[in-house]
Amino acid sequence: MAWLLVVVAGLLETGFAVCLKLSHGFTRLWPTIAFAAFALGSFGLLTMALKKLDVGPAYAVWTGIGAAGTAIYGMVFLGDVVSTLKLVSISLVIIGVIGLQLSGSAH
Repeated sequence: MAWLLVVVAGLLETGFAVCLKLSHGFTRLWPTIAFAAFALGSFGLLTMALKKLDVGPAYAVWTGIGAAGTAIYGMVFLGDVVSTLKLVSISLVIIGVIGLQLSGSAH
């Protein structure tokens, strides 16, 4: 259950990163509100998960999901440049996230 919280928190991290861009420096109301909601949800779920998980693997999985998700979202929906190196790098992040999740023990 704790790892599920980390995964959902990582997906919410993607949401807050995208909304941060869409807020244009907190000058647009709804993306700013969405940023705050995603950030609070993400940090809240991560905090709950850390009661049961080692901090290193959990934090790395959280940031890895957020980074890979944000990069993929940017390429698919925001017109970010797609390159072979970027796709390989995202794949390596995902492989690392899986490895860290498998190595992380619950208390």
